[in-house]
Parts: sequence; structure tokens; C-alpha cells
Amino acid sequence: MLVVGFGSGPLQANCYLLAAAAGGPCVVVDPGQEVAAPLAAALAEHGLVPAALLATHGHPDHVASAAALSAEHGVPLHLHPADAPLYEGDSVPLESGVFAGLDVDVRPVPGHTPGSVVLALETPEGGRLALTGDTLFAGSVGRGDVTVALRDLLTAFPDDTVVLPGHGPATTIGRERAGNPFLAGTGV
Repeated sequence: MLVVGFGSGPLQANCYLLAAAAGGPCVVVDPGQEVAAPLAAALAEHGLVPAALLATHGHPDHVASAAALSAEHGVPLHLHPADAPLYEGDSVPLESGVFAGLDVDVRPVPGHTPGSVVLALETPEGGRLALTGDTLFAGSVGRGDVTVALRDLLTAFPDDTVVLPGHGPATTIGRERAGNPFLAGTGV
């Protein structure tokens, strides 16, 4: 599985491209502010074509480029319906399903926004990914009131699950269970 990520915009929100392999369709996750140039470069470098746009939540730093990309590539933005009022463009409800040949499990974690979700995938190689948006970061969380949702969600993921957050570096569930101060005492 191919995973490409880069930060963009004033808040350096992470945008991710996920594909079964180079040279085919891909999923673009969180096409936020100022992603056009780095996204075009990554698509060209890996021979990818967007087949779907997915958003972990509806804040502008995660969806600002979605309308332009949707028009350019003829693919809709998939966004949880509870966050549709945060987005000024057209979107379709984000539900679990297969996108660009990848089985994506959408897990709601309301708190950061009403429609915040974690996108969970298993790679063909046997790995696990959790794209957490602004719910869980390396060593932090998006808002303190999401810890109950996080506790419930994180108990479903094994320690070796790679966390691809909405900002900052990647981490693992095990690392966050062991050392994230915001999860201490939550039973995770």
C-alpha cells in the first residue's frame, strides 16, 4: 500500500494520499488549505489519479481545497453529515466502504466537531492505519472533551496501529497508550 502525506497551509494540516499501489486510483484525505501544488506533485510522482476525497472533519484547514479538487477531478468530497454545515461546498455522506480499492472503516468520534471521524484501514501487507484528523495527535489530543470518545475508540485498535494525525508526525496506538498525557487515567 502506498501512503503519501504532507503538511500544508498556515496550520500545516496533513493531507494524505492512499493507494493500493503507485500508478492507479487513490484516496485524498483532508485536502485542506494550499494543497494544490504539493498534491499535484505527489500525484505526478506516483502516477496517481484521485478517485475519492475524504475528510476527517469539516474545518477549513482540512477541506479548503476540496471544492476545487472535486471540480478538477470529478470526484465528490465525502464528509460526515454532522459537519456538512461547516463546509461551503457540496459533499456526500461519509460512510464506511471501498474507495480506490481500499476498504475504509469510518468510525465517528464526535467532540472536535460534531462529525469528526477516524478512518481505519488494514493494508494488504497486514498493517493497520488510523487517520485521526484532529482527534488524536502524537502526544496530544484535539480537545480535552474528546477523551471519552477516544477511550472507546482506541480500545478497538491494537498497539501496532499506525496513527496518521491531522497535524504533526505519525505515531502508534501503543505509543499513545503508554505516553499521551491526555489519555492518562482514561483506561485506554
